[in-house]
Amino acid sequence: MILTDLTTDVRTFESGTGWAIKPEGACKAEICVSLPTDATPSGQVDVRVVARTLGMPIARDDEHGLVALGPETAVTGRALTTASAPELELPDLAGHRFRLSSLRGQKVVLLAWASW
Repeated sequence: MILTDLTTDVRTFESGTGWAIKPEGACKAEICVSLPTDATPSGQVDVRVVARTLGMPIARDDEHGLVALGPETAVTGRALTTASAPELELPDLAGHRFRLSSLRGQKVVLLAWASW
């Protein structure tokens, strides 16, 4: 999740992370994690507090005023919550349509690059 501040509104946090902020804490599927009282001051989410509680890494780019919030690892014990990639269909070098799902069951490395 990319942010421009270390506080954000609850809806933005929920849609960007999948964690619902409830009175009992942060909940995702059947997992609920208690949050400290300073995690949601004035209806906002203090990203630092919630990230620390859920084990989500934070990377800051002060030059561009951006904050990147990574996936939870303390709760799930994994850097990725799933190893399933969404369907992807692109032309190959010969111009033929290639579907990522045609490689299902095989180990695949996806490399994404952008010039910006």
